[in-house]
Amino acid sequence: MANGALHGKSGMRSSILGAMSYLGILCFVPLMMNDDDEFIYFHAKQGLVIWIWSVLAVFAFPFPGIGKWLFGLSALAVLVFSALGLISVLLRRAWKLPLVHAIAVRI
Repeated sequence: MANGALHGKSGMRSSILGAMSYLGILCFVPLMMNDDDEFIYFHAKQGLVIWIWSVLAVFAFPFPGIGKWLFGLSALAVLVFSALGLISVLLRRAWKLPLVHAIAVRI
């Protein structure tokens, strides 16, 4: 990857699957339908990390006091990272989202 450019098939299919990566549980569709497209795989892994974060945030909600605050902060972070990921796909870039990318490369 050089300056955020990945080798992949340019086209509508690649953009749609890349965008689906950041739409919650739909991140599994690009992971299963990926045909060795680096662009789709990059975004699908980041989307998977964001989805896992959103699921884990739900489990923090019941804790008294800090639970609501932690859930709200996590929900806001998931929303922001998903929006940044979608913008990245629309611009055909591979932005390494902070925290998210560090975990995604280990998957």
